[in-house]
Amino acid sequence: MYAWTKAAKEGRLNVGSGSHTPETAMNLAEELALLRRQVKEQEKEIRRLKEENEFLEEASAFFAASRRKSARGRE
Repeated sequence: MYAWTKAAKEGRLNVGSGSHTPETAMNLAEELALLRRQVKEQEKEIRRLKEENEFLEEASAFFAASRRKSARGRE
């Protein structure tokens, strides 16, 4: 523990993205607002992807049925 504390004080300890100075750190309200915006954007993206997936499933079923009909017609 002593070595870790000493290294942190001397600036030799890499604590990754959790290391912020008061100038670079967001306050809790800013961070909460940012996270809420990100969640909202991700929910919107999920809705869009679900709609696209549903459309592609329907299109795939349509074209598969169309192929079966044309294959029967050739026989």
